[in-house]
Amino acid sequence: MATRLTKKEKALLKKKGRPKTKKEMIAFQEAQKKSYKQMAEEFSVKFDRPTSKYWDGWKKRICIAVPVTGMVRIEWVMARFGQVIPCNWSNGDIFQFFNQLSPMGWAVAEARNVCVKYFMEQGFEWLFFLDHDVVIPPDTFLKLNDYMLTEKYPVVSGIYFCKGSQPEPLIYRGRGNGFFNNFRRGEKVMVDGVPMGLTLIHRSVMEWLWRNSPEVSYDTLTGKCVTRAVFETPRNAWFDPEKNQFMQRTGTEDLYWCDRVINERVLEKCGNGRWKHLAKKRYPFLCDTSIFGRHIDEYGRMYPS
Repeated sequence: MATRLTKKEKALLKKKGRPKTKKEMIAFQEAQKKSYKQMAEEFSVKFDRPTSKYWDGWKKRICIAVPVTGMVRIEWVMARFGQVIPCNWSNGDIFQFFNQLSPMGWAVAEARNVCVKYFMEQGFEWLFFLDHDVVIPPDTFLKLNDYMLTEKYPVVSGIYFCKGSQPEPLIYRGRGNGFFNNFRRGEKVMVDGVPMGLTLIHRSVMEWLWRNSPEVSYDTLTGKCVTRAVFETPRNAWFDPEKNQFMQRTGTEDLYWCDRVINERVLEKCGNGRWKHLAKKRYPFLCDTSIFGRHIDEYGRMYPS
């Protein structure tokens, strides 16, 4: 039932001067709260929450996951919403009607796990991670659409460089030997380490990892968020009695994820055997270097310049 002020409460709010007694002060405050509530009810815009019937006949193909700190550059916004949209993708005249999730203020691995939870619960076919500081070329979705149609590769990344005075491409062959640079821009290369800030992943890969990852709980302002630790930022230290010394392991959440997929032979176990041939390869992930993103910092500097 809608909130309504009584005549007595209206008169009390219109009365000039400060309330003279404690009782009158309490009544005034209660009437004021009721007035704010009434205004909120009258002027709030109510939307019908979409249900499954809204999606009858539609295919939920892609979920765009963008972990953010809360600030993005206008260059990123123009690139994200200035994309050429493939034919027969769901989009409006002004705003592309894509499902996008943007968890804000989380650590990187935790934000990705929140995105995976949403992706799994909503039944999407592909998950596209796009970082809030990677400016993508206008034909990104056109090229991703080709990979989504053929399903030849379950993991496809673009390429971008790290930020710094000497930017390096963030793709790898092997660990501890630096970046992989033996390619020409525009080539498609197979690697074993991809940057998660511009990567497309098939649902079957995430389903296997989701089922085989421990449950984790994060405290938020609205309560606990329960998801699974598909991603993790390695930061472990332990004592090795055989070597009689302390050991440590550090790294990034994207290479941790790549190592999981390779070491746990995920491509062999998911997708009904479609990608067994990739699981046997030393470098199972495709990097399409024609999807060339630019890393941008808070001052608008892009890397490489």
